[in-house]
Amino acid sequence: MKKPNVLKETKHILIRFSEVDSMNIVWHGTYVLYFEDAREAFGRKYGLTYQNYFDNGFYAPLVDMQFEFKNPLQYGDTARIEIEYVPVEAAKVVFKYKIFREKDNALAATGSTTQVFLDSDYKLVLYSPDFYTEWKKRHNVI
Repeated sequence: MKKPNVLKETKHILIRFSEVDSMNIVWHGTYVLYFEDAREAFGRKYGLTYQNYFDNGFYAPLVDMQFEFKNPLQYGDTARIEIEYVPVEAAKVVFKYKIFREKDNALAATGSTTQVFLDSDYKLVLYSPDFYTEWKKRHNVI
């Protein structure tokens, strides 16, 4: 049996003034946006976008997010967000993240997110939708 693929993407961002707090470090709530930016970059690269969910009659809301701060990011820093798809058998989309401060490659944060599927009536779907199962097969992650 063929070993499953590891699907990853990298997103670079420049820390803007609007993202820092009065201590000149990235406000903790901004990391949610960085994770979102990485998921969108991943989706564009691998064909798993929010539009794909919608076009197939599903939504994929976040139900869990973990975040661990390691080192500060400050206004003007460039950060590198690395996102990796985590294969699971359940009807979920799971990612893990690492955010690095580029000037010294310091690990700034780690985290993970979990999304579930809702149908068009906003009811929880307990099975992997066909389009998602096909996507996992196409990318050899199951």
